[in-house]
Amino acid sequence: MKNKLRFFAIILFVSMGNVSAQNKFLKNTKPNIILVMTDDQGMGDLSCMGNQVLKTPNIDAFYKKSTRFTDFQVSPTCAPTRAALMSGNRPFEVGVTHTILQRERLDLDVFTMPQALQSAGYETALFGKWHLGDDEDYLPINRGFNEVLMHGAGGIGQTRYGDFPPNEENLYFNNVLLHNNTIVKTEGFCTDVFFDAAMAWIKEKNSTNKPYFAYVALNAPHAPLVAPENYKKRFLDLGYDKGTAGRYGMIENIDDNFGKMMQKLESWNALENTLVIFMTDNGATHLKGSLNGEKITHFNANLRGGKNSPFEGGTHVPAFWYWKGKLGTGVDIDKLVSHIDLYQTFCEIAGVTLPEKMQDLSGRSLLPLLENPNEEWEDRELFIHCGRWAEGKREEFKYQKAAVRTQQWRLDNNTQLYNIPNDPSEENDVSAQHPEVIAQLREAYNQWWENTKPLMVNEGLPKVKPEDQPLAKRYYKQLKESGIPNWAPENNN
Repeated sequence: MKNKLRFFAIILFVSMGNVSAQNKFLKNTKPNIILVMTDDQGMGDLSCMGNQVLKTPNIDAFYKKSTRFTDFQVSPTCAPTRAALMSGNRPFEVGVTHTILQRERLDLDVFTMPQALQSAGYETALFGKWHLGDDEDYLPINRGFNEVLMHGAGGIGQTRYGDFPPNEENLYFNNVLLHNNTIVKTEGFCTDVFFDAAMAWIKEKNSTNKPYFAYVALNAPHAPLVAPENYKKRFLDLGYDKGTAGRYGMIENIDDNFGKMMQKLESWNALENTLVIFMTDNGATHLKGSLNGEKITHFNANLRGGKNSPFEGGTHVPAFWYWKGKLGTGVDIDKLVSHIDLYQTFCEIAGVTLPEKMQDLSGRSLLPLLENPNEEWEDRELFIHCGRWAEGKREEFKYQKAAVRTQQWRLDNNTQLYNIPNDPSEENDVSAQHPEVIAQLREAYNQWWENTKPLMVNEGLPKVKPEDQPLAKRYYKQLKESGIPNWAPENNN
């Protein structure tokens, strides 16, 4: 089939099902919000998206009953996407231009999305990956979260970038984590731990009358590609390489945990007042592997590129939204939307009154589209850049690994132009036929770049040695003074 991406991911609009007219007005309804975001999982990493190797029945079932944003754009790497979610801004505008070198720290002037939700009476929690700064002032417990269970830096075991030293020795199992203000030792596989902790907290909150926001920000399937043996076995038996077996095993483990979470929510009668979202933070990694000794390319939903690329494969990700009885079942919304839109969407649905003095917001509320997928939606320009330039080389990298995206067009690296609705795989450069489009998008990009440079507040900071990373110093201090206690979530049955 010429265009498999549209077959798998962009299905024609169908009936809103049983959603009645009075249920379509979502503003100020104050639902609970559960946002599950995986790490480095692309459009092709689900069986509902066309992957014929993976088995993800629980997320597939969720997909079938959800409202799906079929053109949902994020940043090409981890920390920038998280900055966009927390700030409602393009990440460079709040200082986040990289995943390391202190350039992942979210500007302290940002009034974060969880702070906004707290102001409307929400309890808030983070389970998993923060990746927006590990110094005390930057930690999520000080930026709007009531409950936190997190690892450090970019990934579990990445001690040179700031994770807890013991995690390098036993990757993804029995990890040392930060629980609120105490470093603790956990037991089990990291994804299981984060989901179990989230469900215990959610169960407790369901017994109160206060709305809650649970941010389940998994580190999987981020490298290193480690999964429990029983999840790797099927892929190893099929003849896949260890990396593929580990990565696909992590994804199937996520699916099992996601299914358990949905079953719990249903048994607690929580789904009628809970918005559940599944998304990923950027495109896929480990797109090459081997099968029975032969080199292969893994399914990527026919998208060009993956994580840390300026192409669709780097920024186009799944986004499935479910709210029982409130949102449409099996509905596709094909308007161009983005991670910067979640801040205003959550604030509007939660009845937040934002302070007069705070950061300007780059996004839009998605409520009009959630209420009516055929709603008029003004075209827009989304600016994408992989960052990661060497120190002092920012201007040289202005157009490298950069893109501008509109509903129709994608301008890659300032020279290549693709008509995305007709060519989502970015195979046919049509720049020669549309010089006026190139000129328009270049002008918009140049203006954004110049306006944004003063906001990149983390440029030029010194490199931090592993032993001087904030959580490493905190770990050794607590180990000496009081030790590292064992910790486990309460029973969530």
